[in-house]
Amino acid sequence: MTDSGAGGANDPFDGNDEIVAGTEHHETPERIAEDVRHDIQLGHVQDDVTHVLEERFEEAGIEARPEEVEDLAEEIERDASS
Repeated sequence: MTDSGAGGANDPFDGNDEIVAGTEHHETPERIAEDVRHDIQLGHVQDDVTHVLEERFEEAGIEARPEEVEDLAEEIERDASS
């Protein structure tokens, strides 16, 4: 049985949901850093920035040395506080 996507709000095969559209989205370290910086400015990040970056990098499949993540976290904190 094949569903060609007849459309409609409840059609999981219509190609208009985030799961399908999101599969081609690739995060970069720069994009993640900018998102974290923005989240800090909005007050959405209360945790240690290094920890937040590590988690987001892991979720995106990005590997970085701990000292690189820590340096980036310090830079983000400086930028967000100014």
